[in-house]
Amino acid sequence: MAGPGHRTRFFDHRLPPLYSGRHTVTVDHTVSGSAKVGADLLPDLAQVFAVRQPRFQLLPEDVTACYPPPGAEGEYGTLLPHITLTRPGFPWMHLLRGAKAGAPWLALLLFRADELPEDPQAVGQVMVSTAADFAAGRAGPGRPPTFDPPLYDDEKELTVTSVLVPAALFTALCPTTYELGMLAHIREGGPPDASRRVGEDPPPDENDIKAVVVSGRFPDEGGLHVAHLVSLDGFEDYLDGRTPPPAEGLRLVSLHSWAFTSADDGKLDFGEYAQRLAADPDPLLCHPGLPATSDVPLALDLLRQGGTVLPQSLESGEPTVGFYRGPLTATPAHRLPQGTGVRLESAGEGLVYMEELGAYDTGYAVAFSLGRGLALADAEFRSALVAYRKSARRAARRLLAFPELAALGERDAAAGIDTRVVRRSFDRLLGDDGPLAAALTRPGADVKAGGRRPAARTATVAPMSVDRLRTAVTDASTRSVLASAVRAELTPVQAWLTRLTRLEMVPFGYLVPDERQLPRESVRFFHVDPGWMQAAVDGALSVGEGHALDADLNDLARELRGVPQPACGVLIRSELLVNWPEAVLTAFGEDREIAPVRQRNLGDDLRMLLYSRVIDRFALAEPAQGLHFGLSFNNTTELRSIVAPVGQALGDFPADGSGYARFLRPGGHNVLDIEHRLAPALAAALSVGELSSAQFALQLVKAPLVQEFTLNPRLSSDEPTEGML
Repeated sequence: MAGPGHRTRFFDHRLPPLYSGRHTVTVDHTVSGSAKVGADLLPDLAQVFAVRQPRFQLLPEDVTACYPPPGAEGEYGTLLPHITLTRPGFPWMHLLRGAKAGAPWLALLLFRADELPEDPQAVGQVMVSTAADFAAGRAGPGRPPTFDPPLYDDEKELTVTSVLVPAALFTALCPTTYELGMLAHIREGGPPDASRRVGEDPPPDENDIKAVVVSGRFPDEGGLHVAHLVSLDGFEDYLDGRTPPPAEGLRLVSLHSWAFTSADDGKLDFGEYAQRLAADPDPLLCHPGLPATSDVPLALDLLRQGGTVLPQSLESGEPTVGFYRGPLTATPAHRLPQGTGVRLESAGEGLVYMEELGAYDTGYAVAFSLGRGLALADAEFRSALVAYRKSARRAARRLLAFPELAALGERDAAAGIDTRVVRRSFDRLLGDDGPLAAALTRPGADVKAGGRRPAARTATVAPMSVDRLRTAVTDASTRSVLASAVRAELTPVQAWLTRLTRLEMVPFGYLVPDERQLPRESVRFFHVDPGWMQAAVDGALSVGEGHALDADLNDLARELRGVPQPACGVLIRSELLVNWPEAVLTAFGEDREIAPVRQRNLGDDLRMLLYSRVIDRFALAEPAQGLHFGLSFNNTTELRSIVAPVGQALGDFPADGSGYARFLRPGGHNVLDIEHRLAPALAAALSVGELSSAQFALQLVKAPLVQEFTLNPRLSSDEPTEGML
């Protein structure tokens, strides 16, 4: 597939040169040598200083993003909430007593409704007090932390928001010190660097690194939730099961909080929709339920191409049935039946009588009639077509009258057609190099001796007939000159024809005549029949056609130079487009991404994409909404390589499809048991001894889902279709 458009790197942590707290610098002296006079006069010196972290407040600019978004309502049951912080080293500024380096002093705790006594609705209610009252236990029930060092004087009047967490709930939800380290990491995002080689990673970009703290708890499938970024500073005794929390519960500092609703709307998620689309065994745009063989092979062939049987009225008024197929075909279409020439001059010439069936194939006749009807309904196009023909006839006559113009080159000849030839000849006569200037420079005697110039013999000029004009229009040496001379009038005509050939104006019923060809929750691949489009263009250009010269000028209008024409396409009809309108649709041909020449929304749940060459792969991807953590629709994650190439998909985890239920703590709180269950299982699956926090985060990334459709290998990536229609 095409390369990524973004690069993300994970780092375990950012350890500070000095953790927060009180530090002492001691200076002593040693005097060496034989003379030690005054050595006792140099006493040791000790300097005490403090490194401080914001223990009670975060500024608004310290928080880059929260997910799920504050106030959002959605299906978040398989996602782990997380918060992104602007200062990459903030979670590691303080080292909890008894914890290893790399364990942050922060935890993101997720609460449901009826869990927090002071916030039973889980809407984000907190207790507000000063830091002095909080430390003294006057902010409300619950034991406050024991701060070491104690409050500084300038901290005592700070505003503190806090929450009361019951003892049993704290034990059930709070990560262990090991899990604290696994649930926090640093992330760097940036454009991909194709020239970078493995083992030569550049240092992190200080302007593009953020700290991420992840919750270890999944939301319920329905209900309100509130997430609190809490400080564990001063609660070390209650971590890792060292000491049970007091019965009155713990009062924790909430540095940041937000609420959201996880709602089970009963709808399928992206992966389930994509799987349904991919489950169709025959994704080609043809008549459904066709038998393998038939007593009438021609009829079966027409239905396989995408045709259907519709009522038809003959010119005599007699009702019958006929086959109809639009421009979208399941297989490459047959060549256009040619009537009196290289173009259709009437709808009747597009009718194909199938003697074997005793019926007509009406597809090309309908295309001709549609193109003519669309042209007649568009007054602006009709006017542009008339103006083009008028200008082109005038330019053709000028080329025929002055054949020397064609020898000047395309640009000069086109400019010469638009100027008065007689005036230009007179200007040459008066010019510095003209005959008059040459005669004036000759001596009078020479001029007189030269005598009178004999009269020129008058050449016989052929009459300006229609046949001569048609010859001039169809001659390959003059067509480019003629097109350049009338470019201003030709451009709007060709722009309208381009819209027609890209199916912008074609009603949907002409594209898919039988709704059974495109059922709900389906994807269909098709070829575009250039013969059908040529018939439609013939019909449009037949408007106002008075004689054979106009027909020849129509051929010039068909030459859409440099305008790629659709060769194939995709139709998607699914609620997936309603729920994910920004879904990424990508086509490939021979491992190269192919951009659509046209993308048309035919409804909220219906989209058509046209491509200038036949594709062999098509990918339907979930829209990228940032990097999140959680489970896929099938309750698994994507196991990813932690060695080069880092991030390469290795398959679902758990491989047996049993899901993540066995990696949860007991108690029904949906909390991951990272230390004892999940992390060892992931390390074993990756054949490593232990995972770092960055490697662990890589395994839990909920990347956008991609469903790929691999088409028939016979469909090769042809060169873009363009040229004459």
